[in-house]
Amino acid sequence: MTKINRSGATSLAIILSCFLLFTVFNQQFLGAVRLDLTENKLYTLAAGTLEVINEIEEPVNLYFFFSGKASEDLTSLRAYADRVKAMLAEYQLVAGSKINLQFIDTEPFSEEEDLAAEYGLQGVPVNQAGDALYFGLAGTNALDGLETIAFFQLEKEVFLEYELTKLIYSLTTAEKPRVGIYSGLQVDGSIDQATFQPTPAWMVVSQLRELFSVEMIDDITAENLAGLDLIMLIHPKNLSEDQLFEVDQHVMQGKRLIAFIDPLAEMDQESAQGMQMRGTSGSQINRMTSAWGVSMRDNEVLGDAEIALMVSGPDGAPIRHLGILGFTAAQLAVDDVVTSPLESLNMSTVGILDVSPVAGLKAQPMIASSLNANSLQALQFQFLTDPTDLQRGFVPANEQFIVAVRLSGRAQSAFAKKLDSGSGAESGVIESTDNMQVVIVADTDLLSDRLWVTVQNFFGQQIASAFADNGSFVTNLVDNLSGSASLIDVRSRGQFSRPFARVEKLRRDAEEKYLESAEDLQSQLAETDRQLAEIESSRVEDGLLTLSVEQEAALTQFQDEKLRIRKQLRDVRYQLDKDIQDLGTKLKFFNILLMPLLLTLGLLVFRFLGLGRAKGEV
Repeated sequence: MTKINRSGATSLAIILSCFLLFTVFNQQFLGAVRLDLTENKLYTLAAGTLEVINEIEEPVNLYFFFSGKASEDLTSLRAYADRVKAMLAEYQLVAGSKINLQFIDTEPFSEEEDLAAEYGLQGVPVNQAGDALYFGLAGTNALDGLETIAFFQLEKEVFLEYELTKLIYSLTTAEKPRVGIYSGLQVDGSIDQATFQPTPAWMVVSQLRELFSVEMIDDITAENLAGLDLIMLIHPKNLSEDQLFEVDQHVMQGKRLIAFIDPLAEMDQESAQGMQMRGTSGSQINRMTSAWGVSMRDNEVLGDAEIALMVSGPDGAPIRHLGILGFTAAQLAVDDVVTSPLESLNMSTVGILDVSPVAGLKAQPMIASSLNANSLQALQFQFLTDPTDLQRGFVPANEQFIVAVRLSGRAQSAFAKKLDSGSGAESGVIESTDNMQVVIVADTDLLSDRLWVTVQNFFGQQIASAFADNGSFVTNLVDNLSGSASLIDVRSRGQFSRPFARVEKLRRDAEEKYLESAEDLQSQLAETDRQLAEIESSRVEDGLLTLSVEQEAALTQFQDEKLRIRKQLRDVRYQLDKDIQDLGTKLKFFNILLMPLLLTLGLLVFRFLGLGRAKGEV
């Protein structure tokens, strides 16, 4: 018996030693090996991120600030912080010496907290004592450049990798992207011909100038487009074949394009003069974009009864205008980094885009109507005086109409060959691209100040107050498309926290199973309480007992019935959670007992088989 015990103890000692040796070996030689078993590969860096990291020439410094003590009771935030920390560690592992990473715990009133504030990170108060919670990232480069994520927001968790990669890309890019704007509207500052007073630029243009190198283009030529990272077309009316060709070739070179087109641009000066000529205030580039599977309907305006905004009618009363629309988050693409953080976009006389599949080209709708929408003729708006006229005969089509679309992937040129209009000589054409990045928006009025911002002059300074996200939409769009192709390819990776689908199904099934009986019991209880109240009200009259023997028996019966019903209700509520509790018990059994037991038995079998082979060899 002693010999058997010694043998068992020896085996356990050997197994423990093997485990410790394996742990040491794993840390020393397999520390860089990763196996990502998450559903959406949350901890596997995208190919675009790897390209951005490989392009780092000078080391960048990343400082991750998180308040451990102040977040003790914020479980979900701490879980997200662990994910951010793990992702940053993965970045450093891939980059090596190209990224210097520091994790900093910001204690209240510490030097670390002062450093976080100095970098411009956002501190969120968490208690009456004034303690602030920091959860942000600061990055610097060799040229004293600074980029920050002021606070990691839980609602932007799906774009975590994009935000981190964008920060690193910004630190490694010295020059601002060059953005060229060609506009058929007076979006830039000018002189009012009637008053000879200067008129300011539209607010969207002013905001873009703060972040990018913006150039206004008078004419679309190869020379004017050369060197631009992105071109923005705003209400491009009557573009010639040569102009469309130059835009097409810009895209075929792998560069970016944003086109704001419109079936009826209300901000067009020709439309402001009464729209006396039909069609003069419309713009489209179907000659080029139809080759990419996208075309805007001529002289058709989107009407949407669900998101129509209120305007003043002829008598001053508020009326819904089917052509002036307030798009909410429900109509914006939640999986697109440009539109996901937005809450509202205001547009007017919006166009409709027809999108057809093209091999190799991915078309992703960014903005779409509600189901209570249909098309209206642009002619109805040109002489419209009463918005209620649009509602007469309007029948929703019960389908969503696309207003903005993102095109990416492989595409063919819309021009098989280019004929010089002057000499008729043929010139070379770039026939295709594998990296198209184009966004088409069927509205130009959304860029005008009147639909999203109020601007006031405060002692010579323009103060803007936004009431919609139009400006953020344009800025996000240009920011996204003016970055590198690698950065654009970094898509949302899914949520870290996943719902327990099996648990939710059990809960729904339990509720369906027991809800009917619970409602019936509640009705019985209410009726019993009513009858008890009636008997109790007649029990005492002038200080004397007035109940008969039969009433006393009924009173006792109703009281017993009330207790019985309440007990059944408790049983019903218990049953609501019983299946979930049983599932939890099973999971605990598998994870805590069965799996470790199986692993231990596997090691023992492996051990004894090894010993058996060793004895056989001897």
